[in-house]
Amino acid sequence: MRNLINALVALTFAFAAAATTVPARAVPPSPTVVRLDADERAEGNRLDIARRIGDAVFRTRWSAQVTKIAADGVGDHAFAELRVSGVKFHKPLTRAEFLVEIAALAEQALASAPVDEVDVAVEVPLADREGVVVSGDLAKASGQTVFTLTVRRGERLADLLARLRSGRNVFWNEDWAKSALKVAR
Repeated sequence: MRNLINALVALTFAFAAAATTVPARAVPPSPTVVRLDADERAEGNRLDIARRIGDAVFRTRWSAQVTKIAADGVGDHAFAELRVSGVKFHKPLTRAEFLVEIAALAEQALASAPVDEVDVAVEVPLADREGVVVSGDLAKASGQTVFTLTVRRGERLADLLARLRSGRNVFWNEDWAKSALKVAR
């Protein structure tokens, strides 16, 4: 009996010693909101690049919501697309503020991942169309693109901003811009 008690005491001390050497966090840490957004909104055949861009982009709270980040590529050539919602901005934007935000998004994507170019597309939902098929082979578009821009690696930010202000190689739906963007005072 004495040997059994000694064995139990020794076992208790062994468990106590083992418990103090186990890391305080045996469960892996929960993913951050940034990581969850990056994972959820990533698309394309280069998901690792899309997630990497998402990790950078979603650290900032933008006025315009980034809804998807796609990265695709063939061989050494890779490009990314940022899809941005053109409705319900987190704060009202003037045309100039909108352009600065779009340029910053593109620059952040280029800085965070090995892509040759970044396309930014702003989309608005089409009016409610009951009974319209929105997925599958017979799908109809559910949104309309109202702004597009392509930024190639190596384009300087100052040149990009000048190009955006001039409207050169940028698509704008002017009706959308007039209704969605506030007038500068």
